[in-house]
Amino acid sequence: MINVFISVLVAILVLGMMWLGVGVRIVKQFERGVVFRFGQVRPEVRGPGLALIVPIADRLQKVNMQIVTMPVPVQDAITRDNVTVRVDAVIYFRVVDPVRVIVNVQDYESAIRQVALASLRSIIGKSDLDDLLSNRERLNQGLELMIDSPAVGWGVHIDRVEIKDVVLPDTMKRSMSRQAEAERERRSRVITAEGELQASQKLAQAATTMAVQPAALQLRLLQTVVEVAAEKNSTLVLPFPVELLRFLERLTPPETDRSADQAAPALPGGVPTSAGQLPQDTRIPDQIAPNGAEAGR
Repeated sequence: MINVFISVLVAILVLGMMWLGVGVRIVKQFERGVVFRFGQVRPEVRGPGLALIVPIADRLQKVNMQIVTMPVPVQDAITRDNVTVRVDAVIYFRVVDPVRVIVNVQDYESAIRQVALASLRSIIGKSDLDDLLSNRERLNQGLELMIDSPAVGWGVHIDRVEIKDVVLPDTMKRSMSRQAEAERERRSRVITAEGELQASQKLAQAATTMAVQPAALQLRLLQTVVEVAAEKNSTLVLPFPVELLRFLERLTPPETDRSADQAAPALPGGVPTSAGQLPQDTRIPDQIAPNGAEAGR
């Protein structure tokens, strides 16, 4: 009798161990468990810890709730301004409804990847090259909305989408380099012209001040002498006033008067006369013989 009781007890323990092995599941902290009973999904979701299920009747499927990082392969596309580019991106998403992830879509990661590829090509075709290079934040938000719209029905939330790299053709890179150089050259010339304008205005003000106060000009000349002497000690600078040159110019007769004096004819006997004038008592012979004697009429 005792042997029978021990055998029954051992059998019960063995069945209990088998039931525990089949009906007990461990759900991790970052997982959630979805229970199917005879093929029908149960509304309650099992949290982390020990999850008891009915053997044979129930089947537990675990869903990872962590944020998933998915790279989007490089896509060759044409922008709205007809420039061929190669663009890749990365998606950050997580599961928010384990039941819909299991029931509504067969492989949610593959589905999101395909939607991301189509959305990336679409957003490139709707954007210009300048927007693709400088307005990435706005494009990221638009791409996130395009991917998140179908993903909500699958129980997935798109946290963030980022365009990683934009690869341009070599010819386009050279064209952009020339454009950037031309823009820098234009800015340099504009800045130089503005500097010249400001300098001319200041010089005009300085000239006005020096005209009112002549001593300022002398102080400026002395400052220039000091600067030159500091750089090259062997150089001697002597300021020469412009007023002295003008005084000498007034004393010098004009060039036309001097040329007229030099061109005046001289009378016989060595008496010079002015141009167009002759002495009243001087008579010019009517005819001079070859031997030098006067010939009468």
